[in-house]
Amino acid sequence: MSDDLIRLSATEAVSLLKRGEVSPLELIDAAEARIAAVEPALNAMPTLCLDRARDHAKRLMAGQGRELEGAPGWLGGLPVSIKDLTDVAGVRTTYGSPIFKDHVPKDSHPVVKRIEAHGGIVIGKSNTPEFGAGGSTFNEVFGRTRNPWNTSLTCGGSTGGGAVSLAAGEAWLAQGTDHGGSLRRPATYCGVVGLRPSPGRVTRGSVNNMFSPLSVQGPMARNVPDLALFLDAMAGWCPLDPLTYDAPARSYVEAVAAAKAERPKRIAFTADFNGQLPMDRETREICTKAVRAFEAAGCIVEEFAPDLGELGEAFLILRSQAFVVDRELQLQTHRDLIKPDIIWNTERGLKATPSQLAWADRERAAFYRRMAALFATYDVIVTPGAATPAFDVMLRNPETIAGVKLENYMAGSMINAAFTMAGCPAVAVPCGFDQYGRPVGLQVVAPPKRDDRALQAAALFEQVSGLAKTVPIDPRAGTVPPAEAAQAI
Repeated sequence: MSDDLIRLSATEAVSLLKRGEVSPLELIDAAEARIAAVEPALNAMPTLCLDRARDHAKRLMAGQGRELEGAPGWLGGLPVSIKDLTDVAGVRTTYGSPIFKDHVPKDSHPVVKRIEAHGGIVIGKSNTPEFGAGGSTFNEVFGRTRNPWNTSLTCGGSTGGGAVSLAAGEAWLAQGTDHGGSLRRPATYCGVVGLRPSPGRVTRGSVNNMFSPLSVQGPMARNVPDLALFLDAMAGWCPLDPLTYDAPARSYVEAVAAAKAERPKRIAFTADFNGQLPMDRETREICTKAVRAFEAAGCIVEEFAPDLGELGEAFLILRSQAFVVDRELQLQTHRDLIKPDIIWNTERGLKATPSQLAWADRERAAFYRRMAALFATYDVIVTPGAATPAFDVMLRNPETIAGVKLENYMAGSMINAAFTMAGCPAVAVPCGFDQYGRPVGLQVVAPPKRDDRALQAAALFEQVSGLAKTVPIDPRAGTVPPAEAAQAI
């Protein structure tokens, strides 16, 4: 029975919870058994809080904490995983850093409070790179998280543990964060779906860089309807986040249900922004073929991409300023406990001049205007979800992509980070597998604050492709496919 339960979609499980055909305690038991079975091979959920989860379940079953029952996003006692960057009251939360290896917060992050108020039950913390910085999930506290499709491969970063918890059936929904692709790349590598919402769609709580739109909180799931359900549970105004705004009048679940009737009329597709970004050859071929599935659904698909200009450098400048806000003081007191990538990012930010900062903002604004012009013609733009498939779990990042040497660990992320800079919602959705069985995905991008449109287009593709049923899977051992040289950890 527990194996049957972990294979339910979140939507199916919530439906059973609402009808009283399964209890939250039964789902927690099923999750616990699955975690015990697969964690030794994966290391996705290093911190569990099952006693806390059962206490929450008993309160719900006694009729307590059900004030939002019937509201959009009501989860009814569904177990979820929370990224180890995000505080859960009374639960060890390390941020993947040795500095905080014994940290137990007294209060939960506002997004966790919102999820729990909607009937979500936290069963554990998913693994993340140190402070969420990195395209491969490893840290000095818990070690490496492995990809269930091939445990020799990375799950991506930084919401790597969350993606694995879904793909391996440890949880039905996973919360995460995204700056330069941290919800989208792990989803792509693990064959699940992830949404980077529009800035302000989901509260980030009381972060120090609360006026920056670069980093967001968001949902990950096994299929797009589940993704919409979790976004409904997260969305809305929060007094602790000045960028937030009210939840939409029509729920995201309702919007996704209308995906076929409200399908996009015209879709732009680009594999590499007209050669401006390096892209793995087979990934390009798979995505170029897959996007044509939209035509079978009645959409017009045309190859088009805006000019990136110098957006990559502008992104690094603005990203580094976020590191200065978050890490400058820690570098002064705990430099020996912080990994080199974070030191590099922070020191790069400290060296930036006012003129460089001004130039980066002008470059971002110019790209935004080019994206606005694109959306005047096209409903969405679609790209590959990542520039490469999953690589060796022992590596920090690929050193080259398609023969192009990467200058830093973020250089392979611009296929995602470009849309971060434009403030766009973006959904990663599976679209196939390469010759070595590694998942490949698309990234579906809509105009700012049109998260509904991004979800609808992704849902339409999912319906046509039929790939939503590929997970959960049992962990599979494998070898690292032949690849170009990459930089070791």
